[in-house]
Amino acid sequence: MGDDGKVLDIKTADLKLSAPVFHEQAKNLSTALTNLVKALDGFGKPWGDDEQGKAFGDAYEPQQKAIERGAGILVLGLTSIHEAMIDMSDGHVDNDELIAGMFAKVKPQDKGQDKPQDQPQDGAE
Repeated sequence: MGDDGKVLDIKTADLKLSAPVFHEQAKNLSTALTNLVKALDGFGKPWGDDEQGKAFGDAYEPQQKAIERGAGILVLGLTSIHEAMIDMSDGHVDNDELIAGMFAKVKPQDKGQDKPQDQPQDGAE
């Protein structure tokens, strides 16, 4: 997007092309997270109830939940980036149209346009 590193050159087309990538990756990560949670929950607690298994479970379960929360936050972040890129693209288009309108050639009004016409209307004379 920035060609020489000195000037931020935002191209609307780049934003429009990039936004769906973030949406698709958010969906992919969400699907992977759902599959992971289902698989891990499906295993139950295979480490056992002995002292070593309990110690492992006590350490493992909070970490599992933290990883699930972190991945969920990433899904939301990717979705947010997707939405922001669409909003930015729309904003740049609106801004470009506004600027183009400011520099468009204004046609001068006909001086007689604001005055009532002296000609009869509806064929009446």
